[in-house]
Amino acid sequence: MTDFATVNGPDDAFVTEALVPGFVSPHLPTGVPTPEAVARADHTARYWSSPISGAIRPGSDVHKREVCRMFAETFNPYRPAVIPWPKLDPETLHRVTSLPIWDIAVQTEGKARLRMAAYAATIADSDMRSAIALNAWEENRHKEVLSKLVAAYGIPLAGEPPYRHPRDPEWAYLVTGYSECIDSFFAFGLFEMARRSGFFPVELVETFEPVIQEECRHILLFANWVAWYRANLPLWRRVYFEFRVAAAWVFLSWERVGLARGMDAAGNETRQDNNFTVTGARSLSADEVSIRDLMTLCLQENDRRFAGYDPRLLRPKTMPRLVRIALRFLRKPERSHTVPAT
Repeated sequence: MTDFATVNGPDDAFVTEALVPGFVSPHLPTGVPTPEAVARADHTARYWSSPISGAIRPGSDVHKREVCRMFAETFNPYRPAVIPWPKLDPETLHRVTSLPIWDIAVQTEGKARLRMAAYAATIADSDMRSAIALNAWEENRHKEVLSKLVAAYGIPLAGEPPYRHPRDPEWAYLVTGYSECIDSFFAFGLFEMARRSGFFPVELVETFEPVIQEECRHILLFANWVAWYRANLPLWRRVYFEFRVAAAWVFLSWERVGLARGMDAAGNETRQDNNFTVTGARSLSADEVSIRDLMTLCLQENDRRFAGYDPRLLRPKTMPRLVRIALRFLRKPERSHTVPAT
C-alpha cells in the first residue's frame, strides 16, 4: 500500500489529473463573484432535469449518460480562496471552534478524494470515469474549504495521518460512497438544526451551503452508479458485488457501533469526533431535541435537497427507509421539543 505523498506530492498539493489520466480540472472564475452570480450558481446546482422524454431505465446507456450529464451540469464553480469568512462574535466563535467535528471532517475529505480518484482511474467508461473524477476533485475542494475555515477561526487540528492509495479501489469506493450516504443524511438535518437554532450565524450558513448541497449531488451520483454498475455485471459477478455491498454495510455499522462504545467506555476524544453524527445534536442546539424530532428533520431535509433533481434518477434509499421504520417504534415524548420551522 502506497502513501499518498509518494504518489502525488505533498498533501496540500492534491492533483486529480495526476491520478486519473485524461481528467481536466473544471475552470473556475477569477475574482470575487457577485451576489447574482452566486445565486445563479446555487440554482444551477440544485435544479436539473434531463431533456429526454420517457422513462430512464436504470443501468441503460441513457441512464449512465444522463447521470453523468447531471453531475457535470450542476457543478458549482465557487472558489475556496475567495470565500468571505464572516467575523464571529466571541460567543459564536467559541461555539463553532468547540464543535468536536473538525479533525474528522478534514480527514474524511482527505481519504474520500484519494479513494474516489483511485477508483475513477480504473473505470473504462469515459463518462462515468469523468464524473467520479470530478467527484474526487470536489472532495478535495471540500477539504480546502475546511482548511480555510479552521485557519480563519484558529481551530486547532490534530496532525493528519498519511493518506494511502487503496489496495482495492472498488471496495474503497463502496465504503466511501455508503459512508457518505449515512453521514450526509444526518448532516442535512444537523445543518438545518444549527441554522434554525441560530448556532451558526446566517452568513456562515450561506458560506457552507454549497458544500452541503454538493454532498447531496455526490450521493445522488453514487446511488445511480451502484444501479448502473450492478445492471451491467454478468450474473456471477453481480452475486459477488451484492456480497461486497452487504459487507460494506456490515463494516460501516460495526465501525460506528464500535466508535460509540469506545466513546462511552473510555471517553476517547478522537472516537467521539469520529462519531459526530450521533453526538452532534447536543452541540448544535441549546434546547433538548428528541431522537424522533431529529430523525424527522433529517427525513424532511433529505427530501428537500433531492427535490430539485430529475425524479427519474435514483435516490439513496437505505437510510431514509431505516429511519422511517424506526419512527414507527419511537414514541413521541409527552413534552418533546420540536425543532422550530422557519
